[in-house]
Amino acid sequence: MELHMTDSPINSSTTPLSTSTVSTSDDYFEKRQLKQGAVGWLLLVGLGVAYVISGDFAGWNFGLAQGGWGGMFIATVVVAIMYLCMCLSMSEMATMLPTAGGGYSFARTAFGPFGGYLTGTAILIEYAIAPAAIACFIGAYCESLFGVGGWIIYLICYLVFMGIHLKGAGEALKIMFVITAIAAVALFVFIIAMAPHFNSANLFNIAPTENIGASSFLPMGYIGIWAAVPYAIWFFLAVEGVPLAAEEAKDPSKSLPRGLIGSMLILAAFALLILFLGAGAAGAEQLKESGAPLVDALVAVYGQNSWLGSFVNFVGLAGLIASFFSIIYAYSRQIFALSRAGYLPTSLSLTNKNKAPYLAIIIPGIIGFLLSLTGEGDLLILMAVFGATISYVLMMLSHIKLRISRPELHRPYKTPGGIVTSSIALILASIAVIAGFVVDPKVWFMAAAIYAVFIAYFIFHSRHRLVQGTPEEEFESIRKAEQDL
Repeated sequence: MELHMTDSPINSSTTPLSTSTVSTSDDYFEKRQLKQGAVGWLLLVGLGVAYVISGDFAGWNFGLAQGGWGGMFIATVVVAIMYLCMCLSMSEMATMLPTAGGGYSFARTAFGPFGGYLTGTAILIEYAIAPAAIACFIGAYCESLFGVGGWIIYLICYLVFMGIHLKGAGEALKIMFVITAIAAVALFVFIIAMAPHFNSANLFNIAPTENIGASSFLPMGYIGIWAAVPYAIWFFLAVEGVPLAAEEAKDPSKSLPRGLIGSMLILAAFALLILFLGAGAAGAEQLKESGAPLVDALVAVYGQNSWLGSFVNFVGLAGLIASFFSIIYAYSRQIFALSRAGYLPTSLSLTNKNKAPYLAIIIPGIIGFLLSLTGEGDLLILMAVFGATISYVLMMLSHIKLRISRPELHRPYKTPGGIVTSSIALILASIAVIAGFVVDPKVWFMAAAIYAVFIAYFIFHSRHRLVQGTPEEEFESIRKAEQDL
């Protein structure tokens, strides 16, 4: 492959950082193609649920420790509104720009290369770190079920599921859909088992502190609502990754909105039912620090050796695996798009004979495995949430910008409420960015430092080596041509 430097004025009006592009040899994009038409709308719904379903099995309960049940409940409702508004806004942008870059593509079109890069790398931080947190929870469930956890479980997870993804998107997502369906059965069993034992008093059994506004409903006071936000986000984190399948989707103008909105509604229902019935049957105090809260809730209600506890423990692994499995897909497609465009080393976007971006699957997997060795699932959640919320702010700004500056663009799907909807999501996402700092400033700054390294890479290197001919560049070329006419 040969790369030739050329001048590129495309961003002089949208970013203070000048950029230059490189032309490519004829076979550059031939080596970087995904399998088109491999994913229908039902698989996209399954993908959206799979991204997130692990959040129902573990991680959310740490919000009980931060805000009590009342704080976590309020945070969950607010976060659900944010995600619903965001999914409606992203549905419009995804049908307008159906590329594998997802949020990066939206911001690239709205704010130029630097805006696209800021969004893409924030998403990448989210997707690269989230599987490491999930691996920690898989280890906890395996420890409970088999007596074996730790690094060996993390390693097996990464090796097996990266291997499946290397076989190609269609095969991987069909397997993921089956795993997700099994996990959903486990959630239904848990909900049905907990319902007869619900007692509202159990929701409020965390002792109130002396914080401002503290009560049995808000034991940590008003600040607890804010501190619970990152863990409420864990109920929905990564559902926005559905558009990453755009280049592999059948009829993206219809399937992408169905996938985003359908999966979001399913996830919201699961989140509220589990939050009410899990804590309401077993007690918020009993679950607030559990590594396997659904299993511990069943043990608290039905005893140590109940078949229900064993069933949900065993089948519940499917939920954790589904998210782990699907987020590998998400980070590989995000890296594929950024690499193909030259923001990251172009070798990362090479695809194998099955049209799978193999280096984009393997290299982040190695990094994620090393992060999982910390065993700090709750802290890894905060780092993933940092990247996620930064990207949400930038994507909602992109929606507003494109609505104002490009009203003539063809939009197969239009967001109900327009920029009012995306503005609601923007405000809530901005609050969520700060919420992670409230929980643990040290971890927040660690994530910010990783982000700063990515930004420095763009400023000093990759902005001079962007690639001509990517879907985002082609869209920009069409825009420039229209302006000239």
